[in-house]
Amino acid sequence: MLSSFSTTGDLKPSRKKPFYKVSRELRKYLRHYGREVAVPVSYNDLLHFAGSIPLYDNSGNDLLWETVYYDPSDIRELYPALALVYAQLKTEGDTSFLKDLSVARVDYCVFGNSKPFRIRIVNNLNDNYDHFYVKVADASRIYGLELEHILSPNRISYFTDGNTLIEEHIAGIPGDMFIKKHLDDNPFNQTRIAKEFIKFNERCFIRLLGDMRSYNYVIDITPDFEASQFRVRAIDFDQQSYDGRLDMYRPKCFRENQPLMELSRKYLKVESILQYQQEERALIVNRLRSSRYRLKELLDPMLKDEISPPEKRQQLAQELAAYYENPHFLKCSNMGEIVKLHLKQTLRQILKKIHESERRLSGPGS
Repeated sequence: MLSSFSTTGDLKPSRKKPFYKVSRELRKYLRHYGREVAVPVSYNDLLHFAGSIPLYDNSGNDLLWETVYYDPSDIRELYPALALVYAQLKTEGDTSFLKDLSVARVDYCVFGNSKPFRIRIVNNLNDNYDHFYVKVADASRIYGLELEHILSPNRISYFTDGNTLIEEHIAGIPGDMFIKKHLDDNPFNQTRIAKEFIKFNERCFIRLLGDMRSYNYVIDITPDFEASQFRVRAIDFDQQSYDGRLDMYRPKCFRENQPLMELSRKYLKVESILQYQQEERALIVNRLRSSRYRLKELLDPMLKDEISPPEKRQQLAQELAAYYENPHFLKCSNMGEIVKLHLKQTLRQILKKIHESERRLSGPGS
């Protein structure tokens, strides 16, 4: 639990995570919920660039992205197709405004496991710009996106087409930049930041989303009439129930996140931390109850898919069995079963209270 402020040192994810094919059952789920959409450009199409140059920030720091460029003959077909993909992502395919959109830049990340492309789209009427991403359709990442959409307070816009995954850009200040430049705030805001990190840690742990180092999430800031509101949002879902180490699913255990843990130690009492954990679990239960059929339809293919090596599944099952003193984890044959059991394990008490309350309300005299 977060109330014990222990950490585990410098955690690092597995060196290379393979891509997992989207199964027929998962594809059926994606079609049913409008996530499978025919697009005019694929991930492989974008790989045929003619060259690239490194991308730097305003201070001259290497961003680990490269801006790629294409032959003029390819641009004439590729850029209008990318603008159309943006319309499909944002406006259900309404093409009436396509003439006002243009592709300003295509970036390629050589650092990340998934090697995504980032597309910058510009509105020519006002020079406003937005981004979206083109990636390989990896099954474990798709499960992560769907669990985020169903169980978190955040809605996720994405779709797939065969081997291609299209994702919206999630706006916010990258966690590492926020920690470096924005933690020195007034105590009232620091308390709110600490609270939101506690809740974020709980969300990741409950649904087993791993590798939430500071550059894999953003801080979304909303100005309020007295002070700002904060929300921590995951932006990388590659490590959804993939790793075998339990601490990989607890953001508090990463060295990069220790400044946020220091805020928790400084401003939050143990009782408050327990309260925020319980609040987040209750919110997840409410989301689960309202989307229980969709979650079941998602877990059904996940219970059949292999999205992690057997040795990692075995290690995680052993660590969870020891953590909860629950040997049922040892019987799980894949990561989908572990996710399902872990949801039951962490949310059981709240579900029990809700069921008891419903029984009282529906009893004699109701």
